[in-house]
Amino acid sequence: MSTCTAASRDLDEPLAGTAATARTWLLIEQPGPWGAKALTSSHLDPDVGRALEAAADGTGARVALVRRPGRHADCHGPVRHQVYVAHTTPGNAWLRSTTVDTPAELLQLDFAALGSGDHGGFGDPHTGAPLAFVCTNGKRDRCCALLGRPLAAELALSGEQDVWEVTHLGGHRFSPTLLVLPYGYAYGRASAADVKAVLDAVRAGRIVTQGCRGNSAWDRPGQAAELAVRRAARENGADALSVVRTEAAQDAQDAPRWEVTVAHTDGRHWQVTVAQGASLPPRPESCGAALGSPARMDVVAVREVPAPRA
Repeated sequence: MSTCTAASRDLDEPLAGTAATARTWLLIEQPGPWGAKALTSSHLDPDVGRALEAAADGTGARVALVRRPGRHADCHGPVRHQVYVAHTTPGNAWLRSTTVDTPAELLQLDFAALGSGDHGGFGDPHTGAPLAFVCTNGKRDRCCALLGRPLAAELALSGEQDVWEVTHLGGHRFSPTLLVLPYGYAYGRASAADVKAVLDAVRAGRIVTQGCRGNSAWDRPGQAAELAVRRAARENGADALSVVRTEAAQDAQDAPRWEVTVAHTDGRHWQVTVAQGASLPPRPESCGAALGSPARMDVVAVREVPAPRA
């Protein structure tokens, strides 16, 4: 039986503009098995999981569970939980960490402030290597387990110390998928060699566009537009580009279309036209799902334009 990943790959479905959208990530270590909705179906107290989901809703922050690669036995013994919080907007990207006795302590956080980029002194700045979070939750889609878990294990065995498994990054059909912090760029169809190249670039403050789904700080048209400008301008600096405006096109008749303005820190600006298309022929968006035509972000034009007057 063909998998959703095989179908997407064989049909050459584009990756750009498919990343999960979140300006801020709250990633909580929770060992043991995960269910399809991990925040309420794992060894995390489901009441706490529901409360964390509710607290983050509409704030620009997204909550996920993480665990170290390997066997996932959890005897419910006392353990402190590693916690990472990352804001991904260029120019104000940060990554901080701490440990807590229980994730319930995190309900005291100001999620609206976190979503806007204010960490409020949470934890300590992360000063180690870049972090790679590989989606491995087979209860959501078997491809995440079949492809994600071996990738996470291979990276850990190769000496990459800051590799974690994560519950959900969206886009099962692009497995194995991962999120890289700091900066918040997501990748799909990744091999261990691909991930190592991405992590080496991040250590130098650079972004690899090959296999990139986009920066989670932007909406999906913005993700596609920013990646298109990176390629057109041959720009790989992590903080060099920002999406400053996304406007729905007035003349869009059949399908949504946007005009996205991307700005460089050196003052250059680009206008990018992005159109929403349908991925054809139909294919499953996840294993076992009915055939569908997932939305895709097609870049129609990239034009350098004069900077707006102050």
